[in-house]
Amino acid sequence: MENALHRGERPNAVDIEDVDVIAPNLKKRMSGVTSTVFRLVPVQARSVAIAAAGPTIPDTVPSIRLRDLVFMSRRGPSGVRIWHARRNVEMAAGLALKWLLFKRLRMVFTSAAQRRHQPLTKWLIARMDRVIATSSKSAAFLDVENTVILHGIDTQLFRPAEDKAAIRRELRLPENAVLVGCFGRVRHQKGNDLFVEAMIRLLPERPDVVAVMMGGVTEENRTYAARLSDKVRAAGLQDRILFLPEEKNWDISPWFRALDLYIAPQRWEGFGLTPLEAMACGVPVVTTRAGAFEDIVVDGKTGSLVDIEDLDALTRATAELLDDPAKRQQWSSNAVEHVRARFSIEKEADAINAIYRELLAAKP
Repeated sequence: MENALHRGERPNAVDIEDVDVIAPNLKKRMSGVTSTVFRLVPVQARSVAIAAAGPTIPDTVPSIRLRDLVFMSRRGPSGVRIWHARRNVEMAAGLALKWLLFKRLRMVFTSAAQRRHQPLTKWLIARMDRVIATSSKSAAFLDVENTVILHGIDTQLFRPAEDKAAIRRELRLPENAVLVGCFGRVRHQKGNDLFVEAMIRLLPERPDVVAVMMGGVTEENRTYAARLSDKVRAAGLQDRILFLPEEKNWDISPWFRALDLYIAPQRWEGFGLTPLEAMACGVPVVTTRAGAFEDIVVDGKTGSLVDIEDLDALTRATAELLDDPAKRQQWSSNAVEHVRARFSIEKEADAINAIYRELLAAKP
């Protein structure tokens, strides 16, 4: 280990000649796709020889250097390697390795998009050996045969709180309030303005409720975020609608365990993990019908689904749960059971690994 570190290698660096599956992550900035790669690869590595490749890979993820892609042997340890892309640039890079450098690769692409693909994307997808869709909605926008594999989460990490008051003390959140959360990047597509407006409507009559909105703000969204803050101050609720910066630690689970209710008011979403993470922590949810939310939320049992941009419905559904602690408790239990039964990250990893094995075993 000391020698590897001295050479500047990552603690979890692996030899590319031992790798059957390459999971490229060619984007430096953290995103939902990046998070998926970093969550999945360590779990997949328990049963397949997989490693991530990219400019910024955490030490906890099995990894190979980008430059090794050029110099790796044409045939992997199984005679062929899998290249699992999740972005256009990664599909293009894999095809370049295959066509220009003659690497024996079988190509997998995961699509989360819920819109018509551009011609270039369609062209790239058509050259993949297998295509995975992250939801039934994503599958509907694909013109090729595909397999739907829903995302899963680490249900050991995301679990109900044993001592919610202690977690709140540690996070400096009010211990005795009913906490309502909305987490993720602050931008119009995420519906943060809908969350804020619903809270402004609901909180004046519910003095025990505190709302927490936490997430990063990019430069192009600073004006949008500032307007939300101004609106809250104008309503005199700046002490009860809290704007918190993005959690920089990899583990965001304590923030979910601290909540009593989670709101996902998205206008558009590729998949959307946060309702799953909340439900796994025993927190019922109110979500729009964006992303994969209709696939993961059991309406009237683990949460409430409302139409996109229907602020009145979002407000009513939130009020119903805020005003009924018994229902929140029942839906909390339902949510934990639901996620553990259907959405563990191990189930997702096993389903994807099964596709890898088929491709590795297939004759040229």
